[in-house]
Amino acid sequence: MKSVKIYSDGRVILDGRENVFEEKGLSLLEHLYRKEVGDYPKFFKMDVLCKLGFIASELLLKGESDRFTPREDRAVLLFGTCGPLCNDRNYQATVRDYPSPSLFVYTLANIVTGEIAIRNKYKGESSFFILDAKDEDIIKNTIEEAFQDPVTQEAVTGWIDCRSEDDFEAEIELMVK
Repeated sequence: MKSVKIYSDGRVILDGRENVFEEKGLSLLEHLYRKEVGDYPKFFKMDVLCKLGFIASELLLKGESDRFTPREDRAVLLFGTCGPLCNDRNYQATVRDYPSPSLFVYTLANIVTGEIAIRNKYKGESSFFILDAKDEDIIKNTIEEAFQDPVTQEAVTGWIDCRSEDDFEAEIELMVK
């Protein structure tokens, strides 16, 4: 089973092999983008949660021979506690004196799953579930429920949480029915 883990302290674990980078936090995500992706300019318009999920999925799916072929059998199911709260806090700090519509950033947790689906041409289920805490039973049950759909054969799934630009984690995998 393919898996990727990204931690804000600079650790990136690909299929069990750990790499440690000098870059930390948001700088780590930008470094990984430049090193591993580099061809998706919308990356720089994404909030931190979306950047984290996008980079994790890029590392996870890199090398798939049919990666950008449209498919309906692969879902994107992600879980976390914070959603886009980090970005919302940053925006709130900019509007203390006077709210400016030009600073507004549209944030929803499902934007990260949508970006992954759009990039990879997935037409299956795409959902981000916000939980009170990391609950393996809820995650397992939700994934099992998605696999009850006869069309869904695979899922990009896992935990993505972004408490701030300097405190985040992603642990995702590609599951097959």
